[in-house]
Amino acid sequence: MKTFPESLLLVGGMGKMGSALYNAWRKSGMPKNSITLNDIHGQNAKPLDEIHSTPECIVLAVKPQSMDEVLPALAKKFGSKPFYLSIAAGKTIASLEKHLGNAAIVRAMPNTPALIGEGMSALYANERTTEEQKKIASELLQAAGGIVWVKNESLMDTVTAISGSGPAYVFLFLQSLIEAGISHGLTEGVSRQLAIQTLLGSTKLAQLSHEPLEKLRSDVTSKGGTTEAALSVLMKDGGLKDLLSEAIANAIKRAKDLA
Repeated sequence: MKTFPESLLLVGGMGKMGSALYNAWRKSGMPKNSITLNDIHGQNAKPLDEIHSTPECIVLAVKPQSMDEVLPALAKKFGSKPFYLSIAAGKTIASLEKHLGNAAIVRAMPNTPALIGEGMSALYANERTTEEQKKIASELLQAAGGIVWVKNESLMDTVTAISGSGPAYVFLFLQSLIEAGISHGLTEGVSRQLAIQTLLGSTKLAQLSHEPLEKLRSDVTSKGGTTEAALSVLMKDGGLKDLLSEAIANAIKRAKDLA
């Protein structure tokens, strides 16, 4: 039995991630009449002054730069009675508490595969959040994919660098693989199909297998073969592993700067 809130206000529901979550909740069985949509621009959504009851949960799906505009109005209207679930990247619990006071707050970092129900989200809650509210937050994000809880909020910067920004790294890898295939004679359609299905199959194998990734890699790599020849380039000093390590460190630094 899913633990959805009896009433939920989705602020920023017209955006890409807000729409993805809304659609995921509806597909998971959350009643349409328990969700109220609100947008700072008021388009196709109910203005705050027309909402006459306090929702159990308020989901903040607005852009980080809009939070200082949105939070004071929500705090004035609803105070700390609802619990707040924020998916605004880089906005810390402390920055939210400046406006929301002693409210229960959960901070989440989803990613764009939530658009197709295959997202990954990490969550962190302040000390005022109850176990029941954590369960509700879990259900809301699980409707759009997998979740993990972190015990230290500082780890959210690493989460942002790995899974929040991660789809962009994957798309770049796919683009590069496809373009390499085209440059060596494949049509774009064939190269795209080969690259995407290979990534899908390899990822599924990694997910389902009990073998470590090093073993799965070695199973593909015959001594003196084509895979070994390619990996000798990707795994050299300054190769893929070093580049990814540098990229993640740079993303974490930027997340801290933005916070």
